[in-house]
Amino acid sequence: MKKKTTTILSVCIVFLLIFLSAAGILFYIRRTRTREAFLQLSEVNEATREEKDPRVNPYFDLSVPTYITKLQDTYFLVDCYHDEIIYSDSLTRPLNEWEIMTDEINRGHTVAGDGEVWLADDTENNRILIFEKENGRFLHTQTFSDIGIRPHYIVYDEKTRCFYALSSMTGELYVFAREKDSTRMVLKDIRSIAKLNGIYVRSFTIMGDAIYFVSGNSTIIRARLSDLKILEEYPVPPEIAGMVQLIKIEDYYYITVSTDADFNQDYATFIRTKDLRSLADGDYEDIYSYFIGGGTPYYITAFDGHYYLTEHRLPGHSVWQFDVEDNEIINVVPVY
Repeated sequence: MKKKTTTILSVCIVFLLIFLSAAGILFYIRRTRTREAFLQLSEVNEATREEKDPRVNPYFDLSVPTYITKLQDTYFLVDCYHDEIIYSDSLTRPLNEWEIMTDEINRGHTVAGDGEVWLADDTENNRILIFEKENGRFLHTQTFSDIGIRPHYIVYDEKTRCFYALSSMTGELYVFAREKDSTRMVLKDIRSIAKLNGIYVRSFTIMGDAIYFVSGNSTIIRARLSDLKILEEYPVPPEIAGMVQLIKIEDYYYITVSTDADFNQDYATFIRTKDLRSLADGDYEDIYSYFIGGGTPYYITAFDGHYYLTEHRLPGHSVWQFDVEDNEIINVVPVY
């Protein structure tokens, strides 16, 4: 009887060891898969909780504004040469009454958010800053450093639930996401187009499963978003080579232009075309006269039922609002 009990006990121990070994292997595989799901965790900024109440914008004007947007119920303006992002609950509020989201950036260009976190490019410092909102103030809680060369443009794509940030000088697209049920950010992927390495690219546009790059090598590139495989290229003439952004509004592609191929800002303009293939032949409509002209049109955004255009070099005409109805540009008014 004693021998039989010992045998049963031995068998149980063997099964227990097998079970524990299997559980350990499964845990290891699961942990390994989790690790492989992203390339890098964000750096946590512990000191941010000690920050004081929001500060009011000290400036009465804008110095090279690059981006205006509305995220949830808040308006944001990226004031590039003042090295700050400001925010407000109203577009009619004077600029010196807006509050400062951050002034830690050096020549930042854009900001994006999903309602839980807000990401901003810190262009000259090669960083992406992450903010969270607490008690009505935005806190810089996380950072990604060494993000390519001059990260220049960032958007949030609801379909893929990812943030996409462009390294403007390396042809690399950095893909960020939140960990499940958390505000902690991870770098999921780095995708690239080799022929854009060393070429100044100011922005991209996601349309469905495709992404468009307006590049400084006199070409618009349409690629697959999932892996940046080039699907089509559209050559453009030298006078509009320094493109800033492309956006589709109704039947037209609208393109802002900063310089020609020789970086001459005298060629800055705003154009549109129904067919990107026609650009090579100079077949496009110059629409900059709707916005007075003479400056440098930059990024275009849409919110509150209107379109908005930021502009450089013209005091008093830094941000425009306009509408498009049946392909007609109407209601063009300066906001700031």
